Amino acid sequence: MEADGFVRRRRMTAETTGGDPGVAGASAGAEVRWLGGRFWGVSESIVGSLTPRIGGETELQTVDFIRSAQDAETEDSEPDYEGLPQGASTSTHMLAGAVAGIMEHCLMFPIDCVKTRMQSLQPDPAARYRNVMDALRRIVATEGVWRPMRGLNATAVGAGPAHALYFASYEKLKKTLSDVIHPGANSHLANGAAGCVATLLHDAAMNPAEVVKQRMQMYNSPYRGVLDCVRAIWQKEGPAAFYRSYTTQLTMNVPFQALHFMTYEYLQELLNPHRQYNPSSHMLSGALAGAIAAAATTPLDVCKTLLNTQESLALSSLPSGQGPGQGQGAHRHISGLAHAFRTVYRLGGLQGFFKGVQARVIYQMPSTAISWSVYEFFKYGLTKHQHDKRRAQHI
Repeated sequence: MEADGFVRRRRMTAETTGGDPGVAGASAGAEVRWLGGRFWGVSESIVGSLTPRIGGETELQTVDFIRSAQDAETEDSEPDYEGLPQGASTSTHMLAGAVAGIMEHCLMFPIDCVKTRMQSLQPDPAARYRNVMDALRRIVATEGVWRPMRGLNATAVGAGPAHALYFASYEKLKKTLSDVIHPGANSHLANGAAGCVATLLHDAAMNPAEVVKQRMQMYNSPYRGVLDCVRAIWQKEGPAAFYRSYTTQLTMNVPFQALHFMTYEYLQELLNPHRQYNPSSHMLSGALAGAIAAAATTPLDVCKTLLNTQESLALSSLPSGQGPGQGQGAHRHISGLAHAFRTVYRLGGLQGFFKGVQARVIYQMPSTAISWSVYEFFKYGLTKHQHDKRRAQHI
């Protein structure tokens, strides 16, 4: 009876592994090992029946074997993917987040360059573009094939630690807040709140790299390289220039990330209700979430770009006295979100707040799709590796 019950439990385990080939393969391997073990156990019982029993030794061996077989079943079973984030260490989230952030920014960097230029309020006549493809074609044709990649190294250096903090803090806070707000279930409020807090850490690490990157991306950028740009900003504008747009960045990114995470988690509930590792659902959810959040926050992104670049033609078009107490145009700076809003409206009207919206959406859709896909892949792979390592040590 015990053997029959054990066979039924093994059969049910094998049948419920679903369509995951890795889980099915591991379950099949466990089944083969179990059958081999049972064959060996039956052989031992036959031999034992031909020899005298001493003090119930056979019964003890049978109980020990069944217990060891159950332990093997537990060890051989694949971890449920929904359980992986809770079991993953902080270092796993940080490593997966860093790789995802670097890949996201590097792969989409040419489109980001176009977005920065198309958000220019007073562009040079040679830098007026009809659309994203026209901009890429003209930049490559007139400035060289590597011109859209200027500032990439600054972005890569900033994106690694920024996204490591970003994903690690999000995962930790999401679980903690969900347990408080809606125990045992997903909470959209917890997702949004965790995304907002994660944004504070992300932008603190990323803002200096954003300033350098966008100044390198502008048409006729006067800087020879990243170090020359950093040195020039430090000497002429002071270290505060690297965080001049930080409050605007937060004002934009807090609602962006809250909307982004809430939309992503909502779409995951629709497309991946069992929350298994499903690359297509991660990619589609990430792309749609990024597009919606990007379109909604474009006006703030235009203001952030103006604060980061301190666009020279826009500064020269300001009337005397516009800016923090400078009468000379050469020393005029735009500082603060309110000042940036007034400048954008004065120079571009309401349409000015949506400059580059097409490029921003085109950039964010594949960017967030890449970020979530890579992050979920590395999180799954790293945690599965840790699980397999612990299982091997136990065996």
